[in-house]
Amino acid sequence: MTPNLDPRTKYPSAPLPQQEQESQPGLTGAMQPQPDHGEDTYRGSGRLAGMRALITGGDSGIGRAVAIAYAREGADVAIAYLPEEHEDAQATLEQIELANRRGVLLPVDLRRESDCVEAVERTVRELGGLDILVLNAGTQRERDENAQVSRDAIENVFSTNLVAPILLFREAAPHLGPGSSVIVTASIQAYSPSPDLLDYAMTKAGLVAFTEALAEQQGERGVRVNAVAPGPIWTPLIPATGWDEKQVKFGADTPLGRPGQPAELAGAYVYLASEEASYVSGAVVPVTGGKHL
Repeated sequence: MTPNLDPRTKYPSAPLPQQEQESQPGLTGAMQPQPDHGEDTYRGSGRLAGMRALITGGDSGIGRAVAIAYAREGADVAIAYLPEEHEDAQATLEQIELANRRGVLLPVDLRRESDCVEAVERTVRELGGLDILVLNAGTQRERDENAQVSRDAIENVFSTNLVAPILLFREAAPHLGPGSSVIVTASIQAYSPSPDLLDYAMTKAGLVAFTEALAEQQGERGVRVNAVAPGPIWTPLIPATGWDEKQVKFGADTPLGRPGQPAELAGAYVYLASEEASYVSGAVVPVTGGKHL
């Protein structure tokens, strides 16, 4: 059977079934339709053979798709995730091991500095080193008008999305040698912020600045730093954001007319970590269904 290569119709489009997960982290099993992480489609070719990666938020969504792709490209992979996401993390580990690569599960809360330290220490100890750091974990919730949001809620988003990446890089830096990569998950929200994601958009704009500044600093060490800016991607984060009608229409406003799937981002993360991108640093790669950054 010939695969559907039409980017407008190869995956589901709006209207999506109304659904809600009461709190984050959302879980994959409750989603309809189920996201595609490349389980049946991604084919590796040894582009990351022998490398060792730590992916935060690697249990589901974009993180799972990247973990699957990295393993099939020959990398060993550690994934950091919240303990309540263990079911999703176990499913990702199974995919890593099916690719005959070593996987490490790191149930941690990256809002705690000690857990950031532990995630890097265990990765280095169990994988024998670290070559790729993917700073992907993030959280968002719909906000009411006039910034009607508690300080605790704001600090939760900032701790997860902004503080943890800095602490993780701080711990990883001594282990990253020439040829290593840091890849940050930014967002189209950094460039086209939605008022109901006010604090989330602020953190993603901050991560773009972080990427650009760190790339300039790390170049003299031979460490490349880049970011991927996803558009609307169908992950557990979406039904756990708190949207109603906006969730049903999710992705309909893109030129391709639908939300993206996690599998459609994996190639960007592989490219940025691979030797093909040896002269790419300080870049933000958009995967947005045609929406402009």
